[in-house]
Amino acid sequence: MKSLAELQEIRNRALNQVNLRKERADGIRVVVGMATCGIAAGARPVLNAFVREVEARNLTDVMVTQTGCIGMCRLEPIVEVYVPGQEKVTYVHMTEDKVARVVAEHIINNRPVTEYTVGSETK
Repeated sequence: MKSLAELQEIRNRALNQVNLRKERADGIRVVVGMATCGIAAGARPVLNAFVREVEARNLTDVMVTQTGCIGMCRLEPIVEVYVPGQEKVTYVHMTEDKVARVVAEHIINNRPVTEYTVGSETK
């Protein structure tokens, strides 16, 4: 940081992020399990892929967040998608490669990708 203007720009970016979260409070939430088990199984790249995909598609009503242990360590990485007025959908064994399909089919077109969901891992 070399100037007051640069500091002001950093402040403005941070405030914009906070305001976006307020606007998205009633929108779709994508929650990635980021406890130690999730991170060890590859949750960080999955989280980053969701953030990139949501930003690339300019989905302003979608908030990507993280949480601690979801409680099903053997199924990590786990992602839960909350759509207002609907039951949450829990995706298991998520990878970066699966993210674009979940965003396109579930988040945009409201059709959960059932072969990635909990219960499908034994099929």
